[in-house]
Amino acid sequence: MNLHLIACNTRFPILPWVQAPHLAAYILGRMAARISADREALYAHPIYRLETFVDSEPFRGTCYLAANWKVSGETTGRGKADLTHRPNRSLKQVLALPLHRRFRELLGAEKR
Repeated sequence: MNLHLIACNTRFPILPWVQAPHLAAYILGRMAARISADREALYAHPIYRLETFVDSEPFRGTCYLAANWKVSGETTGRGKADLTHRPNRSLKQVLALPLHRRFRELLGAEKR
């Protein structure tokens, strides 16, 4: 898979004293509407799918779900630098937002 066609949102903090209704979902929606064009302007290739990981023990991912992101699975709990092949951290929900109707086909074409 070419990772440059998928963008991963690793951090999305909104400080506790910021009080604005639906702010997180609004920001996620605005970001999703322009990230592919911005990325294409900078690096000459679009983004077809966004994804993020939500630690479901302390969080529910409500702002992502409100912004139409879908749960696409769960991690194994092993982390990206796993050497033991055994879970050593909490499981995370994988949430995704397709930015193109044919994202599966387009991502598959990039692998060839």
